[in-house]
Amino acid sequence: MANSSRASARVEAQGRGDKSQGGLGAGDGRRAAPPLALADVPAEVLVGYYRQMKLVRAFELRASEMYTKAKIGGYCHLNLGEEATVVGLMAALRPTDYLFTTYREHGYALARGAPPGRVMAELFGKATGSSRGWGGSMHLFDASLRLMGGYGIVGGQIPPATGAALAIAYRSGPGPDSEAVMCLMGDGTTNIGAFHESLNLAALWRLPIVYVIVNNGLGMGTPVDQASAEPELYKRGCAYRMPGARVDGCDVLAVRQAAEAALSAARNDRQPSILEAVSYRLRGHSVVDPARYRPKEEAERLRSLDPVPAFRARLVQAGVMDEARAAQVDAEADEAVADAVRFAEDSPFPDPSQLFDHAYATAVPNAPSYLPGDPLPA
Repeated sequence: MANSSRASARVEAQGRGDKSQGGLGAGDGRRAAPPLALADVPAEVLVGYYRQMKLVRAFELRASEMYTKAKIGGYCHLNLGEEATVVGLMAALRPTDYLFTTYREHGYALARGAPPGRVMAELFGKATGSSRGWGGSMHLFDASLRLMGGYGIVGGQIPPATGAALAIAYRSGPGPDSEAVMCLMGDGTTNIGAFHESLNLAALWRLPIVYVIVNNGLGMGTPVDQASAEPELYKRGCAYRMPGARVDGCDVLAVRQAAEAALSAARNDRQPSILEAVSYRLRGHSVVDPARYRPKEEAERLRSLDPVPAFRARLVQAGVMDEARAAQVDAEADEAVADAVRFAEDSPFPDPSQLFDHAYATAVPNAPSYLPGDPLPA
């Protein structure tokens, strides 16, 4: 498992070695920006980051509870332990940017601005959900937020994300106001063919996209160094002369800073890149995974790195907020999630007559329209 220091916001970079290409990090002759300190960020922004991290934590804990109560069906993957990565990445995005995610996307939807009630309702399969009850946990979607979906197929998001970046490059030029694409994936995804095909095209065509690898050390239950010949995943783009950086995924400020740098290169220089955020999930791969493959000592070590209480303590110690303010934020997050659960429970299920709605963007001849048990047409 790749390790990163909690004590610093160090970013390692692997660049093209070609200054003319506008790559990231030391590999292209640029010096990485100094790490952000708490004093560099307004207090209310810091408190806002903690509020989002706490909301994601409270939401995921209740989602796990609702799954065990059979309120949520299908698969359910949680961001527990990855809150700093989630909030830092979303803080770097602009409203005009596009986000493509994996099936572990509840926190990203919340940090992107999706109302907790709509996200929980989608998990419940209700008509008021962000995908109207059609998607469930793995397929959150909100075009108004340019959240272009969670994808249930490993790596299924990478080709469409690359295509979105091609569309941006086709219709507009580079510059500080340009749109960009962020494509999230897990560490195991870097071994599929679509990953390499997409990176090759992105580098060849100079597309404004950042491929973010959330490396929690395990592809389901397999350690990264037992699945990837190059376990330092930010280097996986070297065959395409694509720069990469690794960042401590437990440091929300370091994640934001690294993501902003990558997005700036994508906007201004049309330089695609890889950002590897080393993060840790505190539970199994999904809600039903007991994670018995993880030794007890390792589980305890990861709990000691929990980014939510760590950031809370850091803000209190620095005087950014006191214990009373922190407790208020905690209570507000818990209440927001309780309201989301009530909203989801009170919402209706989609009507069965709508089963085939939204299957196609436009009318298609001979599209299915009959429910089981319906008489066939004469």
